[in-house]
Amino acid sequence: MQSVLLHLMRHGAPAETGRLLGHGDWPSTDAGIAACRARAKGLDVAAIQCSDLSRTAQAAAAIAQDCGLTPRIDVRWRELDFGAWDGADPATLDAGALAQFHADPDASPPPGGERWSALVARVGAAIADLSAEPALIVTHGGAMRAALASLCGFDQRQTWAIDLPYAACLTLRLWRGEPRWGQIVGLAT
Repeated sequence: MQSVLLHLMRHGAPAETGRLLGHGDWPSTDAGIAACRARAKGLDVAAIQCSDLSRTAQAAAAIAQDCGLTPRIDVRWRELDFGAWDGADPATLDAGALAQFHADPDASPPPGGERWSALVARVGAAIADLSAEPALIVTHGGAMRAALASLCGFDQRQTWAIDLPYAACLTLRLWRGEPRWGQIVGLAT
């Protein structure tokens, strides 16, 4: 059975840190973009995708230029929509509501925001549409965790056990077929 590599890279450090950035469009710092470029060196990549948010698109464009590729934007790789909490400092939010969200993000999504299962479903659909060539997806921490849930069957708590700092790169080997599953090959942080 033929396999393909999927590299999932978290965007570089944004100008705003310590916030629930979600669908807010905060750019990455120059140092954050440089960290992503350095992390991508040597990866086997034939295609690059990213979300439409500038903190991923900037790094994807820089990496694509280094590789002689053109990045493709796919909005399904966006971060979880935090709704009314987008851009908020968690310390300013209702502690009880935030604890409920962390305990069960499907039953207690952010006000006006997205459920965990919806994020997993949209990321799973994006993965299903990938071609059979090594790909780099420059995305967000939540989308990377949703990919692990979709591909490896991890539950929400298991996905949060994996540290994904800015510019982290998670490499998975995927085998096409039913059921579709992945194997974690490496994690660079």
